[in-house]
Amino acid sequence: QANTTAGFSIVLYTGTGSEGTVAHGLSSAPEVLFIKNRTDARSWVFGHVSGGFTGQYTLNTNGAFSTNAGSFNDTAPTSTVVNVNTDQTTNESGDSMVMYCWHSVDGYSKFGKYVGNSSTDGTFVYTGFRPALVMVKLSSGSGEDWIVWDNKRDVDNVTHNKLYWNASGAEITDTTNRMIDMVSNGFKHRADHVSTNTGGTYIYMAFAEMPFKYSNAR
Repeated sequence: QANTTAGFSIVLYTGTGSEGTVAHGLSSAPEVLFIKNRTDARSWVFGHVSGGFTGQYTLNTNGAFSTNAGSFNDTAPTSTVVNVNTDQTTNESGDSMVMYCWHSVDGYSKFGKYVGNSSTDGTFVYTGFRPALVMVKLSSGSGEDWIVWDNKRDVDNVTHNKLYWNASGAEITDTTNRMIDMVSNGFKHRADHVSTNTGGTYIYMAFAEMPFKYSNAR
C-alpha cells in the first residue's frame, strides 16, 4: 500500500535469507525505514538517511547506531527498491516481514539531522512547516531514548510532554530537560539535555500540523 502524495508506504514481503531488493512503491527513495519480522521475536530495525544505511538503529532499544551490513547490505534505498541482506531482522528465510517507508514531502514531512548547541537557547531545526509531531534520537552515541513530542498531548509551547518509543513507561511531563517549541517553520530546543541538544548529532522525524500550506505560529 503506497500513498505517493504523502511519501509513505507499507510493504509486506517474505524473507529469502539472501541478498536482494524489495520494491517500496514510492516515487522517491525512502529516507526512513521501519522493518519488523512478524514471524519471530526480533527487534524493530530503523534506517534513516542521515544515519546512513551502512548499518541500523534498533527502535525498541536506546542503543547506538550499529554498523551491520546484514540489514541493508550497506546500500541506500533507490527510487524503486530497498536493499536487504541476510540479517534475520530484515530478511530471515521464509519469515513474514513488514516495512514502513517514508520520504520527505515539502510542507508535510521532513527527515534529517542537526547538531546540538548545549544551550537552553537551543538549536533551531528548519522543517518548512509547523510540526504536529517530532521524534529525536541521538545518533552519535548510545544510551539515549527515542523521544517524541506532539501537539495533541501538549497544545502550547514550551512543549514538554514526551513519550519514549523504546520504553513502556507512562508519559513524562518534563519542565526542565528535553523541551522544544513547535513554531511556524520548525522546532527549537529549550534545554541542553544530552538526549536532545548537547554537542552531539541527532536524527529527527517531523510531520506537519497543517500540511502543505498556511502554517501559522502558536
